[in-house]
Amino acid sequence: MTDHEDVERPRRARMTGAARREQLVAVGRRAFAAKGVDGISVEEVAAAAEVSKPVVYEHFGGKEGLYAVVVDRELRALTEAVTATLTEGGTDRETLERAALALLDYIEASPDGFRILVRDVSGTAPTGTYASLLSDVAGQVSHILTEAFVRRSIEPTHAPMYAQMLVGMMSLTGQWWLETRTPAKEEVAAHVVNLAWNGLAGLEEPPRLRSRPDNESR
Repeated sequence: MTDHEDVERPRRARMTGAARREQLVAVGRRAFAAKGVDGISVEEVAAAAEVSKPVVYEHFGGKEGLYAVVVDRELRALTEAVTATLTEGGTDRETLERAALALLDYIEASPDGFRILVRDVSGTAPTGTYASLLSDVAGQVSHILTEAFVRRSIEPTHAPMYAQMLVGMMSLTGQWWLETRTPAKEEVAAHVVNLAWNGLAGLEEPPRLRSRPDNESR
């Protein structure tokens, strides 16, 4: 090879700091989804991004810092998608339908992100977690149910408990659908709302355990 040929050899363009950071976030997102935060090392992240370990430390301070950024982005995306549906107005049933579809839309568009959020994590996880998100959503659902319960002459103090039930049901269904992807998300949402809505429509006041007729639910 001549000196002239060596001089004209194309060189890989150097990434800007912002571009490198986004690349590392994308690499980390895939890695954490596949193996979890405890199953991935800084060395593996650096190797996948074709950079040295110090580059990862420079941008995020380590694996935990990168993980915190990834989780924060996913939480914000899912929070905005779901909570927006709870403030759009419409009937109570329409609100349930929109919320169910919002979660399934997110899972369909960001399966890796959802896997990261629902995966068991160690003490290195950031303070904002999927559990805290569900708690926030349940709080908003509770306000909606309180108004609905009052209109139907049902004890409103139990609304927070029912909100936890509804949010938990949708969350677990979403985790199941993440792996099965069948039936279609619209059908899944319809079934969830069918159970939730028709169950709410037929609430007893007060509820009783029929298997224990001598024990009134309080």
